[in-house]
Amino acid sequence: MNIIVPIKQVPDLVEELEINSAGTDLDREWLKMKLNEFDDHALEEALLLKDEQGANVTAIALDGDDIDKALFAAAAKGADRLIKVTGVAGTSTHEAAKAMANVIQGLEYDLVMTGVQAVDDRDGQMAVLLAHYLGIPHVSVVTGVQVAGSSVTVHKEYGGGMVAEFEAATPLALGIQAARETPRYVPVAKVRRASRDANIEEMAAGDLGVDAGSTVAKMYKPETGAGAEMIDGSAEDQASKIIEILTQKGIK
Repeated sequence: MNIIVPIKQVPDLVEELEINSAGTDLDREWLKMKLNEFDDHALEEALLLKDEQGANVTAIALDGDDIDKALFAAAAKGADRLIKVTGVAGTSTHEAAKAMANVIQGLEYDLVMTGVQAVDDRDGQMAVLLAHYLGIPHVSVVTGVQVAGSSVTVHKEYGGGMVAEFEAATPLALGIQAARETPRYVPVAKVRRASRDANIEEMAAGDLGVDAGSTVAKMYKPETGAGAEMIDGSAEDQASKIIEILTQKGIK
């Protein structure tokens, strides 16, 4: 079995985020990036299938800042092949999916497993679009995958904690929400060793020709209010003060 895992770097949300001068994007000059959380789960699920089925796992990513580090980290975790797609940058999800599909369609694959969404993609459609451009079925919001020959059993999560079970045949695209196990940790020393031993293949994105997606007109930080008023005293005193405040605001 051959599994392809598209991954991407996203802004680390624990950092202080600033907006660029045009107000259309984050200021990325000093922005710290990290592997998309959901892509990390997709990679883990693929590696679990490798452990169970002896699958071959390929990690693929669009060219960009620090993406080599993310690919080498994937190799350190167990990915067998690394591919960097060149000739495309700053793309929408539609363009990214088309670029990925252009490369993937020339590879041998049974499953394409990517994160169900990312903090910066605005639509969460990567798995859907990959399936569209590759001409294969897809299931998204996946929380578990089992393989038996060419048959794949997929657990899909719905709102309210409901989980459905689907059976599908390969080739198949999956949007992974959560792996069956927590993504494995890989020490920095192992990533450095992978950067010496592993090879990143470069492949051209090819013709995109995509006229779809959305653009950001304006970004801004939420306005800061006056702050909270802390109410001290006993429970009775606090209750009386809350009633007084609500009455002053005309709430009865």
